[in-house]
Amino acid sequence: MTLADQPPAAALVFQTLLAHGPLTRAETGRRTGLSPGAVTKVVTPLLADGWIIELDEPAPRRATGRPATLIAVRGERARFIGVKATADQLIGVVTDLTARPLLTRRAALRSREVGTVVPAIARLVRRLRTAVDATALGGGSGGDGSIHSIGVTVAGDVDGSGGVVRYSPFLDWRQVPLARLLREAVGTPVVVENDVRALTVAEQWFGAGAGLSSFALVTVGAGIGCGLSVGGRVVSGAYGVSGEIGHLPLGGGDRVCGCGNTGCVEAVASTRAITEQAREATGDPGLTMAEAVRLAHGGDPAVRAVFARAGEALGLAIASVANLIGPERVIISGEGVASYDLFAEQVRTAFTAQAFGAAAACDLLLRPLPFEAWARGGAAVAAERLFAPTR
Repeated sequence: MTLADQPPAAALVFQTLLAHGPLTRAETGRRTGLSPGAVTKVVTPLLADGWIIELDEPAPRRATGRPATLIAVRGERARFIGVKATADQLIGVVTDLTARPLLTRRAALRSREVGTVVPAIARLVRRLRTAVDATALGGGSGGDGSIHSIGVTVAGDVDGSGGVVRYSPFLDWRQVPLARLLREAVGTPVVVENDVRALTVAEQWFGAGAGLSSFALVTVGAGIGCGLSVGGRVVSGAYGVSGEIGHLPLGGGDRVCGCGNTGCVEAVASTRAITEQAREATGDPGLTMAEAVRLAHGGDPAVRAVFARAGEALGLAIASVANLIGPERVIISGEGVASYDLFAEQVRTAFTAQAFGAAAACDLLLRPLPFEAWARGGAAVAAERLFAPTR
């Protein structure tokens, strides 16, 4: 039985225990708004089916009354594989039901062609399964360590409900039915999601967004992405596209973005755009991002100005997010934050100047995360479909 077969109240309790547990039944009721009787009605079948457990240690004793029993999600009840696909490599992770990483593997991509990437993901999945079987991790539900489902994350416009990559600029894919292709290749249910949105799910459950009523995750790298969590739900949008702050027309100038438009934030502040602008500034067509960072740290005024413009555009974009949804926190991550010190001041200055009123009090949190964390987001999305099969 899946959690999707349970009543909506069960999904609510389960989500609450994932994000905030272990909890007592009383605290679960307070957090969900369910009555004590409703909590008992929901918890009983979840306990019987092994989705949650009662912990041996009691909750802290109050001044009066007996200590209450804590309940928590039973992590070993199901296993998942998460895969993050980049332009040149695959990162895979096996997790339990709470998205706790159990083991990870990486694999290089020789080509971005669909006919190469799909078999490469299938091989990585088989490697992860073999590794699970060869270790003590195999004792999951039923004792066989079987994988419940797989979550694959890709940058770009992804139809999560249909499992179709509508457009991924970094892979140069259009209308690729990735979930179906992978399901046929590996024989296991597959979920496909935008990589930033999947990472936002993981941060909402267990990361810097846990316990917050609203937050945004801004990622800086080859693109500029943004995941939004509002009222405890990660926003997908009516068409599966939301949080695309990289394509806000705040960059200024006439630089052409990868989407074909001009003036996008991404055309100024992505690592690709920074590298291109640094090449123009130095007259060196072979300059790399690492060399641009080195020149900027060395005081090169032209290259430092490139990073300053990137920081200003990014700060304006983050302020737009703060003004629109009023998040408690904006988490800034992605591979581009390795050089964040070069434009942090401009980000903060532009954000403070553009944020309206109390929105300027939003916490900006720098949080470098490895690609394994992004892969974990894929596993979290796969686990999420247990109790939220559709959005």
